[in-house]
Amino acid sequence: METQAPIIAFLYDFDKTLCTTDMEDYAFIPSLGYTPAEFWGKANAFGWENRMDGLLAYMYTMIQECAAQNIKLDRAFLNHCGESIQLFPGVREWFARINAFGESLGVQVEHYVISSGLREIIEGSGIAQEFREIYACEFYYNENGDACWPKLDVNFTNKTQFVYRINKGILDVSRDKELNDSMPDDSKRVPFTNMIYMGDGLSDVPCMKMMRAYGGQAIAVYQASNRQGVEKLLADGRVDFIFPADYREDMELDRTVRDILRKMTITDRLLEVNNRQLRSIGGDVLPNQVGLF
Repeated sequence: METQAPIIAFLYDFDKTLCTTDMEDYAFIPSLGYTPAEFWGKANAFGWENRMDGLLAYMYTMIQECAAQNIKLDRAFLNHCGESIQLFPGVREWFARINAFGESLGVQVEHYVISSGLREIIEGSGIAQEFREIYACEFYYNENGDACWPKLDVNFTNKTQFVYRINKGILDVSRDKELNDSMPDDSKRVPFTNMIYMGDGLSDVPCMKMMRAYGGQAIAVYQASNRQGVEKLLADGRVDFIFPADYREDMELDRTVRDILRKMTITDRLLEVNNRQLRSIGGDVLPNQVGLF
């Protein structure tokens, strides 16, 4: 019987990981006549005053400000805002190149976003088609197509639930019961040991710590403005590697990721040989990951 190729999953934050700043800063906030500092100051103050989740506060502020200025806050408008996103060098070519390299190793590479930004803006970025799933804050739209309620809130701590979803292959966010059901290790679709998380700062620490704890890899990228903070993540043992946010071929990030893919592929291959031999003598097959729940 033909066996399925092992899956290796890349999990990305988006803001300051794949693009240069917060995605709302490029076009959405200027459309309101605010500077980023003014808008975020207003949203954060509203959240603090009301003891509110910070991401729900900024989504509420988006709805209120657009209503006050008679701007139709719909999916098309937010998609259009995504067209102004400035991606880091090499990002557009990165996915096809990494996919092809994985295929040359006999593994299937998948890409996912886990972001506190907006799904609708990401959809307009020109790279949304590269991701198997995009987990990001998202609006519910009424019968007129207007954003009226948060559909999904991906805050810094609950980002980890989406790592579990990818691990188990339960990607639909409405399937909570199945996510929490116990599942044998050998039934989980993507082992933690076959995950690479890429982020840029403290908002990514919960997911990065998961990678470090359960055998995956955590990478932080930086630009000049956040290099010091990223270096501290490395010094504190929260990430495995740090690199400039340059995704072009043969840059240090690209070379190291290819080495990680080689390592994961060889580890999978050796485990399969070991398990095949164990099966032949009636022994217990070794799990390919840490079982959590």
